[in-house]
Amino acid sequence: MAAAMALMESPAIILAIILANKARLSNSGEASQGKSISEILHESFTDGGQILLLGSMLVGYLSGDAGHKVMAPFSIDLFKGMLSFFLLDMGLQAAKSFGYLKKTPKLTLVYGLVAPFVHASIALVISKLLGFGLGETILLMVLAASASYIAVPAVLRHALPEVKPALYMGMSLGITFPLNILIGIPVYT
Repeated sequence: MAAAMALMESPAIILAIILANKARLSNSGEASQGKSISEILHESFTDGGQILLLGSMLVGYLSGDAGHKVMAPFSIDLFKGMLSFFLLDMGLQAAKSFGYLKKTPKLTLVYGLVAPFVHASIALVISKLLGFGLGETILLMVLAASASYIAVPAVLRHALPEVKPALYMGMSLGITFPLNILIGIPVYT
């Protein structure tokens, strides 16, 4: 399920970069003379954060248990401290752009409240089609209903600097996370 979570984030990252690039082109009036869809796809698939996410999964798979033991000081011990600093920094960035939320369309809030249940329902159907057990089904539903708290914010911060951290961190940690903890998980179970 940890690999499923990382694999679920990858298409979201690619789609976000593709949509942002298309929006940039249409807003700048370069659509007719600008990048082709193949150039946009190339840029989206070769983004540094995307390569790092997929590459680390491949290295972890190929190196197996032996690689896990060798990398444990970096991937487990050091990761926790770095994650704390990263989340603190993202929180500071989100706080700096907090005023931006007043300009956000109300539809964004509706999406943040409705999407987790839609995504969990899709995961339920997929789990039933694949014959997953109860535990795996609930876990996949929770993963599908969740927002990315680490990988996507890190990529968005660098690939799409015009997107305000208050929006994506506020939506994921301020709406989706508490919604899933208080209502979602009991409903999915």
